[in-house]
Amino acid sequence: MKTVAYLGPEGTFSHQAALAWGGRVGAVAFRPADSLPEVIQAVHRGEGEAAVLPLENSIEGSVNLTLDLLLEEPELRIIGEVVLEVHHCLATRARQLDRIEEVWSHPHALAQCRRFLAEKLPRVPLRTVNSTAEAMRMAADREERAAVGSLFAAALYRVPVLYRAIEDHPGNKTRFVVIGREALHGDGPYKTSLVLAVPENRPGGLYEVLRYFAEAGINLTRIESRPTKKELGEYLFFLDCEGHAQLEPLSGVLAELKPRTALLKILGSYPCHDEVEGL
Repeated sequence: MKTVAYLGPEGTFSHQAALAWGGRVGAVAFRPADSLPEVIQAVHRGEGEAAVLPLENSIEGSVNLTLDLLLEEPELRIIGEVVLEVHHCLATRARQLDRIEEVWSHPHALAQCRRFLAEKLPRVPLRTVNSTAEAMRMAADREERAAVGSLFAAALYRVPVLYRAIEDHPGNKTRFVVIGREALHGDGPYKTSLVLAVPENRPGGLYEVLRYFAEAGINLTRIESRPTKKELGEYLFFLDCEGHAQLEPLSGVLAELKPRTALLKILGSYPCHDEVEGL
């Protein structure tokens, strides 16, 4: 593997996750993209062998666009994951808090630091941009601006850090999935991601599907519902579970489910990985 695409610009948490993944598989180049669909298109155009997508955050929940893109993607599969600790800092060229006139960041980052900002900068306007990295780049240009983002981005754009670890919840983590054409071989344990739909909306319909996992002793590590976008009240269910889709006992469960579901799509089986400490 040579090139990994990620949601840019340089300095985003997606960039950090891409660097962590690249360190595992020996990637030598990293390509930023302007949007999540463009991250995937970079792989389709041959501009990268893999793409890193944010899937869920422990505070803000799932990234719905990523779920939709995974469902719609016929050629690529999930081949890995990165769980990144998320730490925010306040960075600015202003030497004192009372010199700061605006604070810029991604809306999620501002929400994750709400208590700190209310206490330290209660009357300072909060401005939103598309990424924490873009906020750092803007703070580098004007002394009266501050940015909320990672130490990684602050160092990259050379913005002095006034406060570290300003997030309201210190256990904040973001899980990223890596997609590509070819599954990578690695040591287990494995995790499998899939999406399914029950044949009809009736009492016990979802239970009749999920009980196969319980009876086989397979742990479901995540379940998420998303509208089918066809009819109000109809949902797809995104699941993560322990095990490999081609190995027992999960392979047997999937064989049982195939005729009992309206949709069953395996998004990928991949090695589980430990958390990566964020900067």
